[in-house]
Amino acid sequence: MTTILKKIEVKGNGLMKNRECCVQILPSSKGKIRFFVEESKEPIIFDVESVISTDHCVVLGNGKTKVMLTEHFSAACAFLGIDSLDVHISKPEMPILDGSAKEWVELFKKAGYEKSEKVSYSVKEPVYYLNGKTHLVIIPDKELNITYSVQYDHPELDHTWVSFNGRGEDEIISARTFGYLKDLRKFQLFGFARGVTMENTVGLNGESYTTKLRSCFEPVKHKILDLIGDLYLTGVNPLDLKAQIIVKEAGHAVHIKAAKMLKNKLIKI
Repeated sequence: MTTILKKIEVKGNGLMKNRECCVQILPSSKGKIRFFVEESKEPIIFDVESVISTDHCVVLGNGKTKVMLTEHFSAACAFLGIDSLDVHISKPEMPILDGSAKEWVELFKKAGYEKSEKVSYSVKEPVYYLNGKTHLVIIPDKELNITYSVQYDHPELDHTWVSFNGRGEDEIISARTFGYLKDLRKFQLFGFARGVTMENTVGLNGESYTTKLRSCFEPVKHKILDLIGDLYLTGVNPLDLKAQIIVKEAGHAVHIKAAKMLKNKLIKI
């Protein structure tokens, strides 16, 4: 079990609704990540069975309250091995901050965190999700390797594959969320993406981007970041897996479907 050493406080606006949210993150000895939304005393447990929606972002709920946009926060927890926290939030959407996991990681490092012994896992049999163009496959291997493929209407992101094997993690952690600039107004009319800024989102604009990239193929690296945050909902850190994970043209909905299958096939090694 790994938790932080002191309380963290941060404020920021949500990506979807653009409402300011105040967050207090407290050390915990419960061995799980729990979200307390507004004045609710009944926590939302960070678990794949708590997922109630994957429209635009991951939404967790307990039947009474919900919390949106947990994936960047949970990816930051995964990279540092943190698995025990009490998170109190004033609004049902986590702040987007800089659009990646970078600021969450920095906050955790500033607070300090206990380091526990690393435990490795694998899968007792392969996990497959195949649906048309969308593929997600997890098979046992000697080390972790994640390969993600995207196909977007952009010259740099057309049939583009990016791999991550644990090295160069800063580029994954700092990869920001993204989307087509042409779709932004439409999403905002439907009540989404109202917190998008030039700083927190990479816009795909014809053959260019709306902001300078932090690294090559940053949008694909953000997909890997999302995947790590989503698979952590199994209760096992995906960065502790000895497996090949190959994903093609997927998103949160597929990540969560795979996480539900993966949860029942994990083995400690």
